[in-house]
Amino acid sequence: MIILANSEATNGIGVSAELLQQKHNVLDALVEGISIVERDPNVRSAGYGGWPNMIGEMEFDAAVMDGTTLEIGAVGALQGTLSATKTAYQVMKRLPHVMLTGAGATRFAKECGYQDDELLMPDSKRVWRNKIDKVVAADQLNDFPNIPLAPLSNIITDPERVRDTTVFMGMGHDNHIAACTSTSGWAWKYPGRLGDSPIPGAGFYADSRFGAAACTHTGEMTMRAGTSRAIVLAMQLGHNLEQSVDLAVAELANLKCGFLGGVVIHAIDKHQNHLVVNFRCDETIRYWYWDESLPKPVQRIATKV
Repeated sequence: MIILANSEATNGIGVSAELLQQKHNVLDALVEGISIVERDPNVRSAGYGGWPNMIGEMEFDAAVMDGTTLEIGAVGALQGTLSATKTAYQVMKRLPHVMLTGAGATRFAKECGYQDDELLMPDSKRVWRNKIDKVVAADQLNDFPNIPLAPLSNIITDPERVRDTTVFMGMGHDNHIAACTSTSGWAWKYPGRLGDSPIPGAGFYADSRFGAAACTHTGEMTMRAGTSRAIVLAMQLGHNLEQSVDLAVAELANLKCGFLGGVVIHAIDKHQNHLVVNFRCDETIRYWYWDESLPKPVQRIATKV
């Protein structure tokens, strides 16, 4: 048994580990852990602690994947609830679809009984409002947000350079592999923007026969390169975990135009090997790891490439 998660999984990975030790289904265990993170105000890139879009609305993206059946559930630009990953799980369980977005995702979440009164943390609202007051022209403030928004995307910057995502992946006692993702997306994003987090093959992919991968940070790049699927496919073709990640990094490095930034790749293989690499992120990247030989999850530093 193994769980690999990014640095923001602090308050959730222990719960997932306990559930795996109790022989719970791996996807159930991961969903419970990541759902705790979504309600943690100290996590500034997902759920309640996340940042709003350009017009001050919270929009959440999330996904789950069962690596044994290859079933997927995903939601994008979800509003009205912090339970983004649980909603994505219900998409997988209850609908013939893979993904719901926008108003449809919000409607479905309500049908599932997921609804919250408070989504935007007061501190996030304050920082957002201060930014809007600075960047919107005085003669347009009274009409905001009913003004052209595209020009603002070039002058509004992340308050904490938050382009992160919460990712959980793991293998259970039965060797089944699964992956989950959740994010509030890029702070100040254009309304309706989807990153890689809910996109199969870009932000996540899992196949119990080979392994799993998930990405954080610049989703605009991993969507173009199909990063997570590339890693799992490389393992299917006989490459080991390190070689597979190296191939995906090379594809990211090949991108020469468009929006470019850093990417963090988290990956495991069917032998319970794991690798986390930091591609072009300036800061030190940490992640959480647990396997059945450890009494509790431990934090480690990603390999810089």
